[in-house]
Order: sequence, then structure tokens, then C-alpha cells
Amino acid sequence: MDLGLLGKRAVITGGSRGIGRAIAALLAEEGCDIAICARSEGGLSDAIAALRRHGRKVSGRALDITDKVALKAWIDAAAAELGGIDILVPNVSALGASIAPDEKSWRAGFEVDVLATVSTVEAALPHLEKSGAGAIVGIASAAAVEAFGGVRPYNTVKAALINYLSNLSHVLSPKKIRVNTVSPGTIYFEGGVWHQRQREAPKNYEAALARNPFGRMGTAEEVARAVAFLASPAASFITGANLMVDGGLTQRVQY
Repeated sequence: MDLGLLGKRAVITGGSRGIGRAIAALLAEEGCDIAICARSEGGLSDAIAALRRHGRKVSGRALDITDKVALKAWIDAAAAELGGIDILVPNVSALGASIAPDEKSWRAGFEVDVLATVSTVEAALPHLEKSGAGAIVGIASAAAVEAFGGVRPYNTVKAALINYLSNLSHVLSPKKIRVNTVSPGTIYFEGGVWHQRQREAPKNYEAALARNPFGRMGTAEEVARAVAFLASPAASFITGANLMVDGGLTQRVQY
């Protein structure tokens, strides 16, 4: 299937590693021009170099995603360099900093996963409105829709993210902008949270692995494929959806 992504312009936050980098790589492979950001310069230059091998225009910037002024300046600069924005993937998450049930973790989760996503969307909207076929794909989590790991800020803010983007889809439909979310299950990649737990807390890792009906965890590339589809014209009549990419991890009826 031709996803119709050739020539589209995509902005991905947190695009230097893990799921964000896999999303950026697949969109570039499908013909998108790409702009990514990351918390620091470490890994950013490598990611940009790798993305440019697909022959597309690529730019990147290191910034604090919670700095609303710096975030907007980057998105405006990315739109100017790419010639506009057709696809927005707010991917940054506090994750490891929003697991402990303390006030610091609650604040980190809310500021990074929720407020920074809202700021990212608001900064990109004037550019997406000019696209005529804009698409926003947020990255939530299977932990948002099922009891997982006890009371954790991460689970709660991801649920809030799904609610925000679902409501946003109704508001933006008249402007021809689609909004969807992808909710990954346990995703394993080098340097990721499950790789760390495999080394540091093997019993917890094995318990999480055992919950997967397929007998394995997912990959960043499998999440990226779902994002690419929802971001593409091939999904032109899909909006307000939350697509589970969890290998059957969640034990609920999907409706």
C-alpha cells in the first residue's frame, strides 16, 4: 500500500532515540521531510545524519520541551525550513520521572506529557491549518486504559492525553486536521525502560514479559508503523481513535 506520504512535512518531538527515532526514520523512508527535537545534543546529530540517508530534508534542535517560548520558536523555525507542517507527532514523555507516586513525579508527568503536548499542538496549529490535510498522532500508553503497575502518575497523564486528543479531534475536524493516538504496550529497545529493567530488575522484567500473549515485547518499529499509517492519507477517514499497539497485552474488550 502506498501511504501517500511522499513530500509531506513531519515534526516529531523526542525524535533522537527509541520510538520517536523509529517514527522519524519510517516517515523519512516513506518520503517525508523531517524536523525533530531532543532534550540534549547527545544523539541528536547521529539521528539527523541517519535520517538524511533517506534523501529527505532533515533538521533538529536540542531544547527543553517544557520551555513554551523555545518550543514555539523551534516549531515556527521547522515550519519555515520545511515549507510547512502536515504531520505532528508529540512523542516526548517524562516516563522514568513519572513512575514514583510522589509530588515531583506527578508534576513531571503533567508538565511533560500533558502541558508540553498542549503547547506543541498549539504552536503547530497555525501551520497544520494551512496543510489542508493535517494529522496529529499522539503517543499514549496501554497503561492508560488498564490497571498496570499500581497508582502511577505515568498511567494517569497518558489517560489524560488520550482524552485531550480525542476531544481535540472533534474541534479540529472542520479544519481538515485529523487527531489520533497510538498506545504502545511493553516496547523493548536498547537503552529503553524495559532494557534497563532487564538489567537492573530482571524479576520485574520477566513478569512483564510473561503478560505478553505473543511471548515477546514489541519493537519501536512496530509502533512507528501504526503512527505512519494514522499520519498518512491512507487513514484519511480516521480521527479520534486510540490505536492499541500492545500485542494483546490489555485484557479488555476494545470498542
